[in-house]
Amino acid sequence: MRLALLACAAFAAASTPAFAEQGDWLVRLRGIVVAPTETSSAVTPGFPDATVSVSNAVMPELDFTYFLADNLGAELILATTPHDISGEGSLVGLGKIADTMALPPTLTLQYHFLPDAEVRPYVGVGVNYTIFYSEDATASLVDAVGPTAVSLDDSVGVAFQAGVDIDITERIFFNADIKYIDIDTTATLNSGGTINTVDVELDPIVAGVGVGIRF
Repeated sequence: MRLALLACAAFAAASTPAFAEQGDWLVRLRGIVVAPTETSSAVTPGFPDATVSVSNAVMPELDFTYFLADNLGAELILATTPHDISGEGSLVGLGKIADTMALPPTLTLQYHFLPDAEVRPYVGVGVNYTIFYSEDATASLVDAVGPTAVSLDDSVGVAFQAGVDIDITERIFFNADIKYIDIDTTATLNSGGTINTVDVELDPIVAGVGVGIRF
């Protein structure tokens, strides 16, 4: 009987999940969908009846969370995503007019509601800094207005987050996460000295699922 009780205790100790606590690190790998909910101004001054739209992107994302306390974590996400910029209104016939890469490192402070549970929901709020790079005009835009240099201003904005971690093993867990990120930029089109600009509020929803490991 005593031996059976010891065996049960050993099994319980081995099977109890090792929950995150102060000083722990979580590393997650997610697949994310970045879906801009964009609002665009007119392309001025040359195309007052035109606006632009921005495509979705699907990419992998890596993030790191450090637990400042049992309920509080600081998360940094790292990913870069490609986006097509298409003409709308009077420019809709050109289709895609430019493309760009976005690098949006985002730091959030998370509150974990149930740090000792196997299903651990959390919410977060933080700051995002988005860098746009590798901007290029497409052949359709160049054919329409001539050789064009495209640039997009970097952006600083707030980020909101909600998610959940669900234990798979003692150290491995499933994660689902959704964010709203405030990203505003101004795109400048320089066609041989003729300048047109368009203000775009990208404000994407970033939804992802993946797996993580606790250290």
